[in-house]
Amino acid sequence: MAYNVTVNQDKCVGCGECADVCPAEVYEMQGGKSSPVKAEDCLGCESCVESCEAGAITVEEA
Repeated sequence: MAYNVTVNQDKCVGCGECADVCPAEVYEMQGGKSSPVKAEDCLGCESCVESCEAGAITVEEA
Protein backbone atom coordinates (compact mmCIF):
# COMPACT_ATOMS: atom_id res chain seq x y z
CA MET A 1 0.00 0.00 0.00
CA ALA A 2 1.28 3.46 -0.89
CA TYR A 3 0.51 6.62 1.05
CA ASN A 4 0.50 10.34 0.30
CA VAL A 5 2.17 12.21 3.14
CA THR A 6 1.67 15.96 3.36
CA VAL A 7 3.00 18.54 5.82
CA ASN A 8 1.21 21.90 5.80
CA GLN A 9 4.21 24.23 6.10
CA ASP A 10 1.99 27.09 7.32
CA LYS A 11 0.84 25.00 10.30
CA CYS A 12 4.14 23.21 11.05
CA VAL A 13 5.84 24.70 14.13
CA GLY A 14 9.07 22.74 13.64
CA CYS A 15 8.91 20.72 16.85
CA GLY A 16 10.33 17.62 15.15
CA GLU A 17 8.00 15.24 16.97
CA CYS A 18 6.93 13.56 13.71
CA ALA A 19 10.56 12.83 12.84
CA ASP A 20 11.10 11.37 16.32
CA VAL A 21 8.11 9.01 16.28
CA CYS A 22 8.15 7.83 12.65
CA PRO A 23 9.36 4.21 12.51
CA ALA A 24 10.12 4.52 8.77
CA GLU A 25 12.15 7.75 9.10
CA VAL A 26 9.97 9.51 6.52
CA TYR A 27 10.64 13.02 7.88
CA GLU A 28 13.63 15.36 7.94
CA MET A 29 13.79 18.82 9.41
CA GLN A 30 14.61 21.34 6.69
CA GLY A 31 14.72 25.06 7.32
CA GLY A 32 13.11 24.61 10.73
CA LYS A 33 10.12 22.72 9.33
CA SER A 34 9.31 19.06 8.80
CA SER A 35 9.49 17.64 5.30
CA PRO A 36 8.40 14.14 4.18
CA VAL A 37 11.59 13.33 2.27
CA LYS A 38 10.95 9.56 2.11
CA ALA A 39 7.16 9.47 1.76
CA GLU A 40 7.45 6.30 -0.32
CA ASP A 41 8.60 4.50 2.86
CA CYS A 42 5.47 5.48 4.84
CA LEU A 43 3.85 2.53 6.65
CA GLY A 44 0.51 4.29 7.15
CA CYS A 45 0.65 3.94 10.93
CA GLU A 46 -0.23 7.65 11.40
CA SER A 47 1.95 7.98 14.52
CA CYS A 48 3.11 11.28 13.01
CA VAL A 49 -0.47 12.53 12.66
CA GLU A 50 -1.23 11.65 16.28
CA SER A 51 1.95 13.30 17.57
CA CYS A 52 1.50 16.54 15.60
CA GLU A 53 -0.14 18.99 18.01
CA ALA A 54 -0.31 21.61 15.23
CA GLY A 55 -2.41 19.32 13.01
CA ALA A 56 -0.04 19.92 10.12
CA ILE A 57 0.27 16.33 8.83
CA THR A 58 -2.06 14.25 6.69
CA VAL A 59 -1.53 10.65 5.60
CA GLU A 60 -3.85 9.29 2.93
CA GLU A 61 -3.93 6.12 0.88
CA ALA A 62 -2.59 6.81 -2.60
